Amino acid sequence: MAALILEPSSSSFLNPNFPSNSTNTHRPYLPLTKKSTLLHRIHSPPAPPLSLRCSATPASTSLPGDQDPLPDSSSERTRDRRRAVRLAWEKLVRWSRSWRNKAKTDVLERTNKIVVLGGGSFGTAMAAHVAERKSQLEVNMLVRDPQVCQSINENHYNCKYFPKHKLPENLIATTDAKVALLGADYCFHAVPVQFSSSFLAGIADYVDPGLPFISLSKGLELNTLRMMSQIIPHALKNQRQPFIALSGPSFSLELMNKLPTAMVVASKDKKLANAVQQLLASDHLRISTSSDVTGVEIAGALKNVLAIAAGMVEGMNLGNNSMAALVAQGCSEIRWLATKMGAKPTTITGLSGTGDIMLTCFVNLSRNRTVGVRLGSGERLDDILSSMNQVAEGVSTAGAVVALAQKYNVKMPVLTAVARIIDNELTPKKAVFELMSLPQVNLQPLW
Repeated sequence: MAALILEPSSSSFLNPNFPSNSTNTHRPYLPLTKKSTLLHRIHSPPAPPLSLRCSATPASTSLPGDQDPLPDSSSERTRDRRRAVRLAWEKLVRWSRSWRNKAKTDVLERTNKIVVLGGGSFGTAMAAHVAERKSQLEVNMLVRDPQVCQSINENHYNCKYFPKHKLPENLIATTDAKVALLGADYCFHAVPVQFSSSFLAGIADYVDPGLPFISLSKGLELNTLRMMSQIIPHALKNQRQPFIALSGPSFSLELMNKLPTAMVVASKDKKLANAVQQLLASDHLRISTSSDVTGVEIAGALKNVLAIAAGMVEGMNLGNNSMAALVAQGCSEIRWLATKMGAKPTTITGLSGTGDIMLTCFVNLSRNRTVGVRLGSGERLDDILSSMNQVAEGVSTAGAVVALAQKYNVKMPVLTAVARIIDNELTPKKAVFELMSLPQVNLQPLW
């Protein structure tokens, strides 16, 4: 015998608890066990004829005592999600404000003079940034070009690198090292790596032994394989010269345009790193601190060599697949060498590692990438370098990278290929063939 099992309506299912004065005879929805199902079948009235059921009151018509249906559950979930996101954001903002209030120091107030060694694009950008932080601050740029010096002092423009960006009036230039360094509280070093040793040796007599050096230069000294943290104290003959490395994805033009930028200051002296952080941090420049000087410096040096390789992929029109594969391989090679030298893997995958690599490899403003593009297009290296008014550090660093790889017994096929191309011992086309012919590898899981 067929029996009808009554199911509650959709509104009853969403809200089974009816008010006490309800005239609706339906009971709240309960799961039907075998016993309750049998009783329900016995006591239920016979099913109405099909014609009667078809002419029954439409589902949209409310009966007396019925409660209005609840809002759609998806709308509720959307409101709940938005509320949770809003609360999470407000909590983050409150934490940020609290942290800023606690972190406020008088570093900028106590700083009276800054010196920047070098009048290139990045040195100029950092000098302008610091000068704008405090109008009473004296910022001296030590430059070698008298014309650039005159342009900065008389017109407040760096005629060679930023002819359209006006510089702060408290930024002055000089060609006299003694005048520039006298009474300085911090020194920004922006001289190319390969010229740093001889340059610093020439001004060592004017450098205070306690003057903190903030290095903006990225690279390795070709003959000695030294990083800037080793070059500066060696050239100044002071192994205790305070040192900070400043690195991260940052083009000087975007700094000059006050676009949001994030960088890292690394020092073994935590208090010094925090002081430089407070000196530089602003509403458009975010500064993180690190104690991993080796990791920050090695990543900053090797990414320039990788950027040349990325440029060659672009110049040869090898496509996006090739670009992604090459940069991923290059990142692994940088991590292998850096960790062998004592760097932390998290530094290499962080802002001063992967962050800087992405910017330098993928954006046209990169000098090293531009060198690679032109090499991949068939131009000669000598012609490329003679046409540039800025230094592409990756060209000279490539040879040093190979020497370091041999010293630490690390295989670096991509970066080694770049060095051989720069030495004119391999063509970009031949390098691609050799790299693609390397043995296939098995990626092993970490667990």
